[in-house]
Amino acid sequence: EANLRRLTERQRRLDRQLTAAERLDVVLASSREVVRPIVFGMGIIALVFLPVLTLQGIEGKMFKPMAWTFIFALLGALLTAVFLSPILSYYFLPKRPKLHERKLDGWLKRCYERLLVAVLRWRRLFLATVMLVLVATLLLTFRLGGEFLPRLSEGSLVVNVVRLAGVSIEESIAYNTQIEKLLQSEFPDEIRTVWSRLGSAEVATDPMGTELTDIFMALHPRQQWTKAEEQAELAGKIEAALQGLPGIRSVISQPIEMRINEMLSGIRGDVGIKIYGENFAQLVALGEQVEQVLKEVPGAADVAVEQIIGQPTLQVEVDRQALARYGVAAREVLDVVAAVGTPRVGEVYEGERSFPLVLRLPDAQRRDPRVLAETLISTRSGALLPLESLATVRQVDRPSTINREWSKRLIKVQVNVRERDIASFVAEARTRVADQVRLPEGYLLEWGGQFENLERSQQRLMLVVPLTLLLIFILLYFSLKRLGDVLIIYTGIPLAAIGGVLALYLRDIPFSVSAAVGFIALSGIAVLNGQMLVSAIRNLLAEGVPLAEAVPAAAKQRLVPVLATAITDAVGFWPMAVSLGMGAEVQRPLATVVVGGVLTSTLLTLFVLPSLYLFFSKEESTKNS
Repeated sequence: EANLRRLTERQRRLDRQLTAAERLDVVLASSREVVRPIVFGMGIIALVFLPVLTLQGIEGKMFKPMAWTFIFALLGALLTAVFLSPILSYYFLPKRPKLHERKLDGWLKRCYERLLVAVLRWRRLFLATVMLVLVATLLLTFRLGGEFLPRLSEGSLVVNVVRLAGVSIEESIAYNTQIEKLLQSEFPDEIRTVWSRLGSAEVATDPMGTELTDIFMALHPRQQWTKAEEQAELAGKIEAALQGLPGIRSVISQPIEMRINEMLSGIRGDVGIKIYGENFAQLVALGEQVEQVLKEVPGAADVAVEQIIGQPTLQVEVDRQALARYGVAAREVLDVVAAVGTPRVGEVYEGERSFPLVLRLPDAQRRDPRVLAETLISTRSGALLPLESLATVRQVDRPSTINREWSKRLIKVQVNVRERDIASFVAEARTRVADQVRLPEGYLLEWGGQFENLERSQQRLMLVVPLTLLLIFILLYFSLKRLGDVLIIYTGIPLAAIGGVLALYLRDIPFSVSAAVGFIALSGIAVLNGQMLVSAIRNLLAEGVPLAEAVPAAAKQRLVPVLATAITDAVGFWPMAVSLGMGAEVQRPLATVVVGGVLTSTLLTLFVLPSLYLFFSKEESTKNS
């Protein structure tokens, strides 16, 4: 663009076609004019992505490839602009450039010039209005809410079903079959296939008791759905359909989402509360209190406390006085009790194969405590006595699961969040739990799940982003050598963010790591456009053009490149912003921020920045005089 503009101006001034030597001189001069701002501008945008490269965990795996791709693409574009574009300009730009502007360019420049003159004339009022909009947008950010990453639509759902501990495998299978038939009959247009996974696999990488079941549902394409339009709405209707089933608790999620949450924090829901302590009964009581509090918080769904007790256990406690009275050794009684299990007493060999030889009582004695209590035991005198005469036989509830972290027992309460952002939900839930649940001495409560990841990424970005902005400030200062110009360019970052915040608010998208990456990319675009305009103003001032003429002339000169940048950025990110395909939810906040921010960034470059430059330069010249 600079080469074509300079060639046109030179031909208009000489009023003839340029010679090869003159054409080469013009191309070299115009290339030297823009190479410095181009190199520094590309460096600034590459530096902007430094915070993305410091992300860890899932967010790092998702966005680091994008940042590296962007940086290497910028490097290739820089080499092309500095070395290849001048050569191509010399050989392939028109040898007789049109001396008259195209109708569209002329119309745009005339309209822009009229608006810019009016803005510069009333620049104090205009800048005051912009400040009010900036303050209003800052207040609006507190209403966005926050979440770690947008919920992906995986095209499948999973229902985690929890039954009473100790339920038989046969009963679990029958109940699973009943649930599968219910779901298929209720949602034939939404659910394509449904299947269940019960207990632990042979290789127990994911140990689960027989009371736990994962019911997986593969969904039809959304165009076929008749009972819901969004996956969250379908999940709510499935939850309502399962509420009438007795003896179960269900938590609805998505397969990949559930596994990621479980691997990161050991909790399958969006938000989890871990309560640490020693006494099982006290842990259960505290977990039930937290569960009741969470159910009252708006947006809470699938609230469930972990089931850690309720496992039916056969307990045999010998009566030592009775043993002494009848002359029976405790070992004789305990050997009979051990036969309820399968104690190993030897080996059986068949050729080269060997098998363990075990003792086992009949099934009736192993399953019924009353029959076991009537089992006869011989004494030294030869008399036979029932086991209940020598020991107390009873069935008791014992812990079904014992979880530990940092050598402490714990119980988990999990909750999914629907129709609300996670950050505001956790803030309200924390307040309510702190007010209504009293922890005994020695007990600790921690919040985990996706919110834990959000806090970690926010803390890292709050440290790295200011450092990156400082490095950009230093780079700009070395490029422009003037503090005032750098500060004027830096106003582009908050003003460009206005569009991003408004776009998120209008689309009802909460702030997330994806949106943060969008704001990071947007800040680079705003700084680059501002730097190019300030460089153009300073070039005109160096040629002796008065300030009042140099500012609007440079703004008019940069109109087409700024608009081209805005259009290409907006068009490039628009498909991501409106996409409804699989996995589009993660990229949508990023693209929404960039598309909305590019609009305000363009207004900044074309109107706000010239007003600021003229305002502060006049103020500075007034003070100097």
